[in-house]
Amino acid sequence: MKETNLKAHAKINLGLDIVGVRPDGYHLVKMVMETIQLYDRVRVKVSNKPEIRVKTNLGYLPTDKKNIAYQAARLLLDEFQIQQGVDIQLEKRIPVAAGLAGGSSNAAAVLKGVNQLFEMGLTEEELVERGLMLGADVPYCIKGGCALATGIGEELTPLPSLPKCSILLLKLPFSISTRVVYQEFDQLENTPHPPIDELIKGLEEQSLTKVAQSMGNILEFVSIPKYPKIQMAKEELVKQGAIASLMSGSGPTVFALFEDREKAAFAKKKIEQLPFKKQMYLV
Repeated sequence: MKETNLKAHAKINLGLDIVGVRPDGYHLVKMVMETIQLYDRVRVKVSNKPEIRVKTNLGYLPTDKKNIAYQAARLLLDEFQIQQGVDIQLEKRIPVAAGLAGGSSNAAAVLKGVNQLFEMGLTEEELVERGLMLGADVPYCIKGGCALATGIGEELTPLPSLPKCSILLLKLPFSISTRVVYQEFDQLENTPHPPIDELIKGLEEQSLTKVAQSMGNILEFVSIPKYPKIQMAKEELVKQGAIASLMSGSGPTVFALFEDREKAAFAKKKIEQLPFKKQMYLV
């Protein structure tokens, strides 16, 4: 096999809580993540030249060792002392720096692709161990699905998927640094925690209503005061018929749950007409 093509799926956080900080500064989390049908296309091709080349449809993205997809390939090629290189083509559809794990998902796809192309024989769990070296979300992106993530995000427990519904994403026209948001969270006191256990019960019972009532993201207490448009977007989505709306990750993307696709499509059309910049995706 000379090349492989993979889908690198985005994720949303149905619930995100911070429950502590490790001595090394990493935050301990308790969060529920769900894979959604918005994805980048990742092509990994064997090259006879001993180098890693990354190309992307977004001119402002780095294509050198600063790119996490490059780092993923380097990690495995070095470990297995592979003399050949790879060409990586990223067709980006997931918004960048949007709280949707686009970069982590690309890295996960490259790990899978390189493992497959060079017949390294690594199991999924072995890929997860290596993915953690690249970032806390990479292990989840390797596994996908719906999962409870604890520790720094690497301890994954599978959960039932979100009950049938349609999801509308609204990406605001700015980026938010996850690192800065976590740093500023540490300055807050007595922040209320979202009911993650109730959210899990809602998933186990396949009750969309209970899931919607239990969703929460503790990082909203940092991001919304700094960027009030996030709250405005959440309110507009609910105004247009969503049963719940929440910021994903550290933002600025907001997603909303709708009971059916017709209602979500109607809301998308209405919000697209409003005079503020945004990107919208219906999945």
